[in-house]
Amino acid sequence: MLKFVRLVFHYYSNMKKDQTYLIKFGENILKRRNELNLSYRQLAQKCDIDFSAISKIEKGQKSLDFNTIIELAKGLEIHPKELFDFDFDKYLSELDGE
Repeated sequence: MLKFVRLVFHYYSNMKKDQTYLIKFGENILKRRNELNLSYRQLAQKCDIDFSAISKIEKGQKSLDFNTIIELAKGLEIHPKELFDFDFDKYLSELDGE
């Protein structure tokens, strides 16, 4: 039973870390979209992604695949690495401290 509890805790901790990364990634998309004065629909047209998906991505509610990341970067006129420009270690330490 203890092994199961540890497994569930580990799974939950990793889910929470993943969610934090999705939120930070989405914040970077929102920031760049606002810099370019693009609506959801305008960005969606530029990168061939449904506008409702963009909203969910910006809120950290949707996981992404590699192709979606590339398309978003193209639509936002930036290198994909800029979408990952946040401090991974900082958020890991904050989550570990909870």
